[in-house]
Amino acid sequence: MSRRVLTAALIGSIALSLSSVPAEAAGKVRLLGEQIVPNALPFQGTTVGGLSSIDFDARTGEYVFIADDRSAINPARFYSAKFKVDAHGVSPVTFTGTHPFLRPDGKTYPPLAQNDPKLPQNEQTVDPEELRVDPWTGHYFWSQEGERTATTLIDPSIREARRTGEYVRDLPILPSEKMTAGAGPRQNLVLEGLTFAACGSLVVSSNEGPLLQDGPDANTEHGALNRITVQSRFGPVLAQYAYPEEKVFASPNPAGGFATTGISSLLAADPFDPTKFLALERSFVTGVGNKVRIFEFDTSGATNVKNVASLADAKSVKPVKKRLIADLADVGLSTVDNVEGMTWGPRLRTGERTLVLVSDNNFAATQVTQIFALAIR
Repeated sequence: MSRRVLTAALIGSIALSLSSVPAEAAGKVRLLGEQIVPNALPFQGTTVGGLSSIDFDARTGEYVFIADDRSAINPARFYSAKFKVDAHGVSPVTFTGTHPFLRPDGKTYPPLAQNDPKLPQNEQTVDPEELRVDPWTGHYFWSQEGERTATTLIDPSIREARRTGEYVRDLPILPSEKMTAGAGPRQNLVLEGLTFAACGSLVVSSNEGPLLQDGPDANTEHGALNRITVQSRFGPVLAQYAYPEEKVFASPNPAGGFATTGISSLLAADPFDPTKFLALERSFVTGVGNKVRIFEFDTSGATNVKNVASLADAKSVKPVKKRLIADLADVGLSTVDNVEGMTWGPRLRTGERTLVLVSDNNFAATQVTQIFALAIR
């Protein structure tokens, strides 16, 4: 099929007809098992940690993880690992490989302290967040958040890499998602969720939080409107949808402490369906801890806000409709840590699907790298 015909078909598959509905729990989720990866595990000259995404690689039968390391500990990189998920739980995790992401010039990405702002955007420091295996080529598509400080503006990106880390290309992002002095993404609330949809013909991404021009960030009084972006795998952005984030679940202790919430991972609910997805909403509140919830959302009927300059000022925008699949506080985990990644695992004989998740320990001794599986009916 030609790119022109495929793109036209994809545009035609995006329906706009239904309104948002309140979240509601499905209540058919159970924990199969979990494994804890040793803290600061050494592997092939690197320190394993900061695992902020997971994806199943059908070519190898293994799982692929991205490390949320801005080349501060080791060069920005990804890992492969093998373990079994079945009705009896999750087997011990064995890491099998690691590669750094490479820039177009073949070098590894620099740490933030050594970043050269005169270089092209795709050769400056990166903040890796989510990696997905391309079902067509086996290449890796990965998202990174860029940087926003008083002195540095680095755009977020979605990049394609070969299986050994070599740079292939950047996918285009909309001007509204680029870093400018007064608009664009907030610091560290940028491109985080990433998934393929419609058999790999679509790339779907999410910011972790609202753009500056889209209104205030979520707090204990109100949620926020985030943006879900749908684009052709060949690049063109086809649509954007408003996603209603939950409120911050508790007040920090002490008052004024750090509190945040946002989407840390996206996953197509069905590889053939271009409209239904899972969103992993992760919250952290100082003095309270983490709350992590999985929602299913549907873009059918939601307003296409691709050309809406500000969601805060827009009238009659219908966000996606969503429903609660699971609150991880209710499934029996040993601890609910900084869970940031999810992927589908094998289907069980019971007909249940398995969802495999990973937590990002932030390379901190007080946190854990936790790999666990849920059964979902």
